[in-house]
Amino acid sequence: MEENMIRVTVSYPPHEAFQFDHGYYQNTHARLIRDRLGPHGLVKLEIDQALPGGSENPPASIAAAHMFFDDLGSFQAAMAAEGKALSADRTNYTDIIPVVVISQVIQ
Repeated sequence: MEENMIRVTVSYPPHEAFQFDHGYYQNTHARLIRDRLGPHGLVKLEIDQALPGGSENPPASIAAAHMFFDDLGSFQAAMAAEGKALSADRTNYTDIIPVVVISQVIQ
């Protein structure tokens, strides 16, 4: 990976009585991310589904998308062009408000 590569993590912290369709998220929404953001510089997409950790407490996040871009400007341009379409699709798979973290990839 290049020095300036960034990772954008969109995670979904559960709340009481949350709804989340992992099948839709992993297949349909992931394809939408690739189709919409690929032409705008998306380098790689990883999708996570949390596993139970053995405690009674739910995981801090039940699912996440990790999107890799060469730099922050590429991500910002991609979201300016396609962010509304991606956000509008959220109601098809969850009622959770996602948390977004943007970080520089070090290694």
